[in-house]
This record gives sequence, structure tokens and C-alpha cells, in this order.
Amino acid sequence: MGRLFSTASLIITFLFIFLADNAKAKKLVVSSQSRFKTITKALQAAQDGDTILIKSGLYREGSLKINKKISLIGESFPIIDGENKYENLLIESDNVLIDGIAFKNSGSSSYMDIAALKIQNSKNITVRNCRFQDNFFGIHCMNSSFCTFENNQLQSGNIKGKPAANGIHCWKSNHLKIVNNHVSGHRDGIYFEFVTKSTIENNQSTGNKRYGLHFMFSHDDTYNHNIIKKNGAGVAVMYSKRVKMYNNVFAENWGNAAYGLLLKEIMDSHIENNIFQNNTIAIFAEGANRIKMIGNRFEKNGWALQIQASCSDAYISLNNFIGNTFDVATNGSLVMKYFDKNYWDKYEGYDLNRDGYGDIPHRPATFYSMIIQRNPGALMLFRSFFVKLMDKAETLFPNLTPENLKDNKPRMGKI
Repeated sequence: MGRLFSTASLIITFLFIFLADNAKAKKLVVSSQSRFKTITKALQAAQDGDTILIKSGLYREGSLKINKKISLIGESFPIIDGENKYENLLIESDNVLIDGIAFKNSGSSSYMDIAALKIQNSKNITVRNCRFQDNFFGIHCMNSSFCTFENNQLQSGNIKGKPAANGIHCWKSNHLKIVNNHVSGHRDGIYFEFVTKSTIENNQSTGNKRYGLHFMFSHDDTYNHNIIKKNGAGVAVMYSKRVKMYNNVFAENWGNAAYGLLLKEIMDSHIENNIFQNNTIAIFAEGANRIKMIGNRFEKNGWALQIQASCSDAYISLNNFIGNTFDVATNGSLVMKYFDKNYWDKYEGYDLNRDGYGDIPHRPATFYSMIIQRNPGALMLFRSFFVKLMDKAETLFPNLTPENLKDNKPRMGKI
């Protein structure tokens, strides 16, 4: 009985403290008709746990700063305007919510990381349902953890002569969730550097000048169900380990150096059930080790896979290669772990025992594709009789392409 009484007393005490804290929390309203005419005054008056409700309107107050555990809520998207010279809002506190606010016209700089919304040295920050327009950096997150950026729209590049930096830029942070955002017109749509154990999910990153997504030195991250389309290049994953990439769409990333996905010096990553469509190069891999590519669809790309000889132990299986100009190219001998059971629309073999797999191996790297790797100017001979003759000769005497770059059990039908 004594133990039960003590437990009940403890619960009642915590409940009393919780209700007391909530009773102290206030809602401060900002508008031309309210006590607080400016966001600055409301921030000065607010205490931990308070909510500041900003009514619709235009607010030009220089650089604002949050150093308290508060919620900043917008009604009908009030605009915090940086007037093209200020950092709109800086957060240096834990447990902050930003909801329903429009951030416009941040300042820009060639040597300072000015952002519409900067978060630094904080944790448990949520930014949702906000609009970011014509800023330098949109959201800039530094040395922070357990932050969520959800349902935001970030668009830049409309002001002539004004540079655009990254839409969502994260540095030296962990346990981030970036969900359902739409980013366009920035330098990189979403950028990770030294970011670990984080998730990028259901975002659209389109029309950015460089990469849709960019990872540097970022380990144990996952991105899935994102659409990466019409960027200077799609996604770059560089100097990273154990990055998982599932169910994404990489489309229409065209240009002389445009990739759907660039893999450089990465290890132990998993690429599964993605769609690569209409890219100059769907996947370019250099120094990529122990990579798994399973169940992906490569369709109507210039090159589906360019895998450099510096890669090793790749596991490539159950993928569809459809309508690509070149399916696979390399610049030397490759060490593959597994390369079987893919579907190749260029396969001309047969299946006499009707087990669903071709009876002779398929060699997707043509001699001509290897020549182009060393001499890009040879592309002018594409579709010439000489190239067709070269490829036919290679199928009869497969001595010029890497011996182990072959699918021993090519599938006869799409997967």
C-alpha cells in the first residue's frame, strides 16, 4: 500500500507541475490592432512556453532572434521581410516551433552564410508550413539535433543579380527529419555536410542550379520517396558511408556533367527501387565500394551506369535497363561481387529451357562505349555503320570489354 501511495503521489505531483506550467504559458498577439505592434516587442516580452501569434501583414524589423523556448505561429502567412540586407530570423534555443510564416528577401553575401532562417546550437526545433521566397540560404541549420523541417516551400532565383545559396543547408547536425518540402531555384536544393542519422523523405527538389540533393561526409542517412528533377545535376553522395536511397525519382537532369546520382568515395550504401529516367548519366560511380543496386529502373538515359575501375564489390541485380543509349560503361577492369539477373532490353539471347533467364551471358558494356570513355569526341560516330560493325564483332569475340562485366543470368522479361 505504501508503494502504491508513493507512486500515486508522484503522478499527482508531476501532473500539478505540468498544469501549473501550462497555466503560466501565455499567447501574445502581434498586429497593428494589438498590444504588440512588432514581433520584436513580443519576443522581448515572451517567456519560456509562450506562443506568439503573428497576424497577417508585412513585418520589416531587421534581424530577429529567438533565445527562448517558444512557439512562433503565423496567421495567413505574415511576411518577415529581410529587405535584401538582413538575416530574417536566428534561433539559438531548444524547443522552438515555427509554423505558417513567410520569409522573404534575406540579405546575401559572398563571405557570410546569411539565411532567411538560421538555427544554431539548438535541438528539438520544428519548422513547418512556412514559405521561403527569394532568399540567399533558405533554412540554415548548424550544430543542431532532432530538428524537423516539414511542409515548407522554398523558392529563389527570381531577383535578377541576387545570388542564391542552398535551400535547406545542414552542417554538423544529427537526427534531422526533412519531410514534404518543395525546393526550387536554389544552388543546391538540400545540402548535408557532417550530418548523421537523418532522414530526407517525400520532398521535391526541382530546377536548382547545381544539385537537387548534396551529401558530404554524412553517414547513416536515409532518403526515400523524393523527386529530384530538372536540376543542374541530380544527387551527389560524396565521402559518406551507409547511405540508404529508396524509392526516389531521378529525372531530366541533363547537361555535360549532369548525373541522376553521383557516387564518389562512398561505402556500404544501398540503392533500391529508384527510377532513373531521362538523365545524361543515371549513375556515375567513382571510388564506390560495396554498393548494392537492387530493383531500380533505368529508362531512356544517355548512360545508365558509368562505373569507374576504382569501384569494387558492387552488387547489381534485379534492375531494368530500358531504352538507354548505353547501359554500362567503364574505364578499366572491374571487381564485381554480383552482376546477374537484370533485365536488358538489348539482350539478343534465347531461353531454350524456359526458366526465365537467358542461356548465354549478356555483356552490356560495348567496345564503343569504352572508346567514348577515353575519347568523348568519338560520340560523333554514334549510329554509324562502323559502330554497328564494331559492336557485332564484339558479340562474336568478346575480348575487348572487361571479362567479369557480364550478366550470367539475364532476365528475359521486365522485373
